[in-house]
Amino acid sequence: MNPKLVLALLAGALLAGCAAQPKPLYHWGEYQPRVYEHFRAESAPEEQILRLEEGVQKAAAAGEALPPGYHAHLGLLYGRIGRGEEMKRAFEAEKMQFPESAAFIDRLLDKLD
Repeated sequence: MNPKLVLALLAGALLAGCAAQPKPLYHWGEYQPRVYEHFRAESAPEEQILRLEEGVQKAAAAGEALPPGYHAHLGLLYGRIGRGEEMKRAFEAEKMQFPESAAFIDRLLDKLD
């Protein structure tokens, strides 16, 4: 095979590999670091709530979806500081966005009542 042709094919493959990455399916924002902080007890729930609420606003402004568990984790944090109604709203939002979570979320909500 012609070495110039091989070089051209390799260069083309390299450039194709460096093409723009596809847009992520979800707006992750600071969700993963917040979950990590939660389990390591590195920050207060109020601080985590503020950061996650900012993420909700940024995702809405960008028209992006939040990842699975985002609203559920936010609801868990609301529950930890005694904001029961907001916790229920967050759980319902999780259930609406991810219907496959309905059985788990309904079970959590049943335990609250």
